[in-house]
Parts: sequence; C-alpha cells; structure tokens
Amino acid sequence: MEQLHAYWRMEYIEAPRFPAVKRPFTELPALGDDRAALIVYRSPLSYLMLNRFPYNPGHLLAIPFREVIDLEELTPEENADLFQIITTGKRLLRLALKPDGVNIGFNLGAASGGSIAHLHGHLVPRWNGDNNFMPVLGQTRILPQSLDATWERLTAAAARMTSDQ
Repeated sequence: MEQLHAYWRMEYIEAPRFPAVKRPFTELPALGDDRAALIVYRSPLSYLMLNRFPYNPGHLLAIPFREVIDLEELTPEENADLFQIITTGKRLLRLALKPDGVNIGFNLGAASGGSIAHLHGHLVPRWNGDNNFMPVLGQTRILPQSLDATWERLTAAAARMTSDQ
C-alpha cells in the first residue's frame, strides 16, 4: 500500500475551531476581528472573506452585508457594490496569488448546492494543473497553504491596492 504523508496537517487538525454561529455572514462582520472572521476586504455594502472550506487556496466569498437570499432582492446600490467587490476580489487574487484563471459564480437556491441562505458569490482561483487525482479518486482536496497564510497575502495585497488608489 502506498502512503501519503502530509505532516503539516497536524497543525490544522489540532487548531481550535471557530465557534459555530447561526447566521455566519451576518455575525462574522460584526465580530470586530477581521482576521478571526477571515474577512480580507470591506466595501460600504459588501465584503470579501476566505471560504473556511475552500476548493482551492484563496477561495473567496463576496457577500452583501444585508441578508438577502437572491440577486433580485438587492437594491441597485447593493448590486453595484457587490459586483464591484467581485472585481476587487479578482484583482486581489491576481496580485497576491497569481492564478492562471478564476471561476466566479453563485449558487442560488438549495437545489443548486447553496448551503447558507444568505446570498454570496464564489471566486475560486485556478492554476493550470491544479486538479490532480485526489479529488476524483480519493474524494480529498489538497490545499498547499493555510487559511491564515492566505489571509496574510490577500490583506497585504488589499493594503497595497488601496495605497495605490
């Protein structure tokens, strides 16, 4: 039998888990600790945070502050702000992680795979050759970077981007 060694995983396994919240996309921004909440950028009406269960390193969620379920419920101002923050998120990913591409999308409704009833978009950075046999055969994703290290890189890029404006 072949063995897969991932010695770095013990740090992740032993790390304290974030407390469960009932409405995470509403409660996390109110914590006052963007690092603990994994929020990397805020705009007036929405924010970007790292997905706690990412498909790839840098998997961002674009979320309006106001709790709505569908795109049609956004005001014109919220709609414009949300799509602007998606563009900002794509720019942050390019600056910090240099992906070869980015998948952007929304899961609208339970049948589409949406697991949290608060509208949010996904920005998943992709690299040529980033998908190997593990997700297909082993139903396992290999993430080469911790959420904390990814948060550091993205917030540093956000600070650089803000100072350049």
